Amino acid sequence: MSAAVRERPGPAAAGNGGLPARRAVIRWAWRLLRREWRQQLLILALITVAVAATFVGSAVATDAPPPPGAGFGTAADMATFASLSPHASAEIAALVHRFGRVDVIENETLSVPGSVTTYSLRAQDPHGAFGQPMLSLVTGHYPRAAGQIALTSGVASELHLNVGDTWRAGGSARRVVGIVTNPQNLLDEFALVAPGQVSAPTLVTVLFDAPGANGSLDQNVTSRQSAAAANVLNPVTISLAAATLGMLLIALVSVGGFTVLAQRRLRSIGMLGAQGATNANVRLVVVANGLATGAVGAVAGFALGLAAWLAYRPRAEASAHHVIGAFRLPWLVIFVSMALAVLAACLAAVQPARAIARVPVVAALAGRPPAPRQARRWAGPTGVGLLVLAFFLIGLASEQATSPAAETGNKSTLFLALIVGLIVLCAGVVLVAPTCLALLARAARRAPIVVRLAVRDLARYRARSGAALGAISLSVLIAVIICVTAAARFGNPVDYVGPNLTSNQLIVYPQEAATTPNAPCLHEPGGCPTLTGAQVAKLASEARGIAASLGSRNVVRLEAADAALQRAAPGRPWDGPVYVATAQLLRAYSISAAQVSPDAEILTMRPGLAGLTRLQFLYGARKFGPPGSNSPCPPSYCRANPKIQQVSGLPSGTSAPNTVITEHAVRQFHLTTTAAGWLIQTPDPLTAGQISATQHAAAAAGLTAETRNSIPASAEILDVATVFGILLALGILAMCVGLLRSETASDLRTLTATGAGSRARRAICAATAGALALVGAVAGVVAGYIAAIGFFRASHLDTLSSLSSIPVANLLLILLGMPAAAVLGGWLLAGREPSAIGRRPLE
Repeated sequence: MSAAVRERPGPAAAGNGGLPARRAVIRWAWRLLRREWRQQLLILALITVAVAATFVGSAVATDAPPPPGAGFGTAADMATFASLSPHASAEIAALVHRFGRVDVIENETLSVPGSVTTYSLRAQDPHGAFGQPMLSLVTGHYPRAAGQIALTSGVASELHLNVGDTWRAGGSARRVVGIVTNPQNLLDEFALVAPGQVSAPTLVTVLFDAPGANGSLDQNVTSRQSAAAANVLNPVTISLAAATLGMLLIALVSVGGFTVLAQRRLRSIGMLGAQGATNANVRLVVVANGLATGAVGAVAGFALGLAAWLAYRPRAEASAHHVIGAFRLPWLVIFVSMALAVLAACLAAVQPARAIARVPVVAALAGRPPAPRQARRWAGPTGVGLLVLAFFLIGLASEQATSPAAETGNKSTLFLALIVGLIVLCAGVVLVAPTCLALLARAARRAPIVVRLAVRDLARYRARSGAALGAISLSVLIAVIICVTAAARFGNPVDYVGPNLTSNQLIVYPQEAATTPNAPCLHEPGGCPTLTGAQVAKLASEARGIAASLGSRNVVRLEAADAALQRAAPGRPWDGPVYVATAQLLRAYSISAAQVSPDAEILTMRPGLAGLTRLQFLYGARKFGPPGSNSPCPPSYCRANPKIQQVSGLPSGTSAPNTVITEHAVRQFHLTTTAAGWLIQTPDPLTAGQISATQHAAAAAGLTAETRNSIPASAEILDVATVFGILLALGILAMCVGLLRSETASDLRTLTATGAGSRARRAICAATAGALALVGAVAGVVAGYIAAIGFFRASHLDTLSSLSSIPVANLLLILLGMPAAAVLGGWLLAGREPSAIGRRPLE
């Protein structure tokens, strides 16, 4: 009898239903979704948010970079000249003779009085042959005569001018007749005049079309195609990779959701089987439900993403610094992400469908769910093998992509290899993470009984909790890769990144020593001009007057020497000035002479700089190799690996005196010093009005002021990535723990019958959440470092020394803070007794 009731109609009876039966099952699955959408709200919300996030994220990633034709207008080719010399005029005449129409744009660089900010005086025809997309009128009209000028809003704000006011510079005066902008580059600050009104251009751009002239033009000519081809990392490809990873997370979480939903409908499915439904019909119920859920979530995500994009587009334009069309969207990425969402939901329902189809009809009618399957023994070794393979794939792709011999056309293939390596890494994490639960169960042998129950249940039925754990591990992996890469990139003491000054600091430079930000004369030996004693005294008095107007007496004179630092290794050159550690500067930061080693040549606050190799200290006005080159270091004007001492008291900031030359080195190398500027520290942060007034006062005194920029510090980038990963992991964890509690309702019922109260339920839920969070954090951190070591090991970016900057605080927050938050959340949210413990739901 039992054998009879376990059987369902076989293939021979499948023809009794055929296509009408499948249609009826699909309609029933759709009606169940419409009636019980609240039970599927979790999966629907996941898919909706993922598709909407992909919509907005891909739009931002694709539209944030400058347009492919930025700077070209409608032209296909562009020639640039440093000035309008006779040679350049002859070249332009040759282009006109050869290709006909050209559009000539002349630029002269001007400085905002009293500021390190510069802008261009631009002569351009608003109705030129090719440059029309590079000009847009905001208000007023374009300049038509010699006495007229139009300004961008930034220049008008800096100069405090409006339409109708008079612009004065270089001994000439023009009336402001309009406000203009460059739609392709909103950061392009310029003053527009009529063609031919720039007397001494410092940059001449010629736009033209040169069909079929590839390779036959002068080397100062750039084509739109070559500029676009240089962008190997296509934002569309990156967006597709991110969308695929996001849908993988959804699929892993949805497996548990569809399993619970199938078990809730177990009696209805048993009735369906009792009426003659085949195994294929039963599987179709769950799969069709997954298909319908994915389709509804994809459509809802599309609508939500479109609304969010239209609301965010103005801010995206401000961040991307160019005009973005409302429907200038990566439609391929959007539609592919919708298809992936439907596919992910459908594939996530396949395994629960197979499991529920194997349940005998009698067991289904009784509401007895199938026993969870044991985890496959081959999962752990296979996952370890995939991690090793990913390590070598990522390293191989990095080595080839950063090789000087790599061709541009081949780099796209190498980038694809890197993506494959990351996919293999994710697969390895998903397979290895559940195996780690067995190790955790062994380590918890002496834990309290409720903790052992929770951990042993997770370890015994890893196939049930493996998908959730894989999703948690992948979310941590994303955060760890961002943190480790950012720490290696920004933690390099040479590649120092962050704000130039604090909000209560400013530096005033002599105007001839600060034509551009960061006092470029400090980057090369002998670059700073020598000021006379009278000039220094006068400028110092003016600097103290500026400080007094800001309510400060803290003025530190900054001395520069004819010396510089560079590193004879590939990568970015030295970033930041090198000042002299004068007695006044050391006193200002409470650094006593006893703290400075007698033989120290460089003092720095940059962590790791003291132990960095291949540094070169260059002194004297001598020529030397380009930064980053493996040039020799002759003792006559170069000191290899100078003696560097780390002093924490020096200020931070890329323009602040964070790295200084000791007076011992000044005497040892016979360096010449000169006044490079004055650092002013105010009691309170500077306001916009104070900055504007300071710039005007500095301009009148022959000085140039530099204040804090808006560059985020590396710590801010690390913190944002860490918080993002933890919140994503905790969100997935909360969903998964809720699903696991629903699936283990029978076990909780048994515990309640034996006398376990709410305290035991809280402890079990907290232990389950904490175990999943701890294993997911460890697996994600280990996999993140496998990817980072594989990448930096084979690259030419400073090898493994780039990983010496370990984001300890961020990793501890992931490894300890996330499990602690999971335990606390599980304890607080598990107090209410689930209704499934007292009674079974009837359908």
